[in-house]
Amino acid sequence: MTNPSHQEQPVATLAEVIRVYGSGSAEETRILLASLRAPEIAHVLESIPTEMRRFMWELLDEEPRNLALQHLGEDVRGEFLEDMDTAQLVAVADDLDTDDFADILQQLPQTITHQVLASMDAVDRARVEAVLSYDEDSAGGLMNTDTITVRPRHALELVFRYLRMRKDLPETTDALIVVNSRDEFVGMLPFAKLLTSDPTVTVREVMDTDTPAIDVNTSDTEVARLFSERDLVSAAVVDDNGKLLGRITIDDVVDVIIEDADEAVLARAGLDVDEDTFAPIRKSIRRRAVWLGINLITAFIAAAVINMFEETIAKVVALAVLMPIVASMGGIAGTQTLTLVIRGEALGHVGRANLMWLVNREFIIAVLNGLLWALLVAVTASLAFQDIALGMVIAAAMVITIVVAAISGSLLPTALRKMNIDPAIAGGVVLTTITDVTGFFVFLGLATWVYA
Repeated sequence: MTNPSHQEQPVATLAEVIRVYGSGSAEETRILLASLRAPEIAHVLESIPTEMRRFMWELLDEEPRNLALQHLGEDVRGEFLEDMDTAQLVAVADDLDTDDFADILQQLPQTITHQVLASMDAVDRARVEAVLSYDEDSAGGLMNTDTITVRPRHALELVFRYLRMRKDLPETTDALIVVNSRDEFVGMLPFAKLLTSDPTVTVREVMDTDTPAIDVNTSDTEVARLFSERDLVSAAVVDDNGKLLGRITIDDVVDVIIEDADEAVLARAGLDVDEDTFAPIRKSIRRRAVWLGINLITAFIAAAVINMFEETIAKVVALAVLMPIVASMGGIAGTQTLTLVIRGEALGHVGRANLMWLVNREFIIAVLNGLLWALLVAVTASLAFQDIALGMVIAAAMVITIVVAAISGSLLPTALRKMNIDPAIAGGVVLTTITDVTGFFVFLGLATWVYA
């Protein structure tokens, strides 16, 4: 018997949980949940309705319940946090890494956060407060303050003894961080070198000084790029003076990558990355109504432009048939460019220095593509409606619309970011408005002039 694939496994687990729940046996359900890992429990909880979710939550033991919290989306997690008292929240801190617990605290009201912090051990409180002092989307918000440091002058034999005394190491520890007497970052001591080098040599002789430390204010997207470029498993986080503050591990970076990918897909539909799939209907209506309203406004703008040329459309009925072609071609051309630029910015390929070069490139591509497809559409329209003038009008309108769409797609991300608007969310709506209005206005305007 073969094992289910990675995609089939969560589905099979969810189906089994639902089946056991339907049988009415709470004990069987408890045993099944106890066999799941924290991410699997979180997946199950996010994939079932609210009433069933509550029942499952009550059946979980404290530790797996606490561990599952870090893997839940904010909406679902908030649902459970509302019912937890201070003592339960402090217990969560004992089971989670500092950075993961800090993420949870950021969802709580300020007064409850203060109560939880006041109830914690002084050392743990200081660690959590250190992470909370930074933006959650920065290296400081991602870092874990649980680090193992060594000095350059120490012999490897001494390092071995120190590690044996500790017994337990922080998760995802692939290297020790080397600091000087002022706790300033000096380099990394990979376990591979530690295990294979002469125990009598010092850390300074075998440590890696090429591994970069990450500034605490670096954005999480930039952190992910650095990990990808340098194949890092962990990295030290430092302040402006080079003093060690903590470390970031690959598991945190993977979360950032997944979240960015989800946002790129969901944001265009006006959906939140952490939105609960089974959220109450009233809550979902309120969230989606905003974007439906924005789209309705843009549709009214496009309709108003069409209404300006009502007489022309009445005289030449073929214009109504061909209008969607112009707007559609402009929309596709603009979306291609917009997606390319947003991706380039996310990867660090596009910036102020080379943006105009990219705009010029997209302009040339738009002109060539516009001429190619405009010729094809012009011939088709002329033959279909026995009107050469109509073919020329739609050809000119297509070229102009595609060029405007490409330029808009190139410049929109930068313009929206200057207004503190996420281009992944608003870019599609704004671009659609531009291409529709431009396409309809140019096409109908040229037609009015030609058939006057």
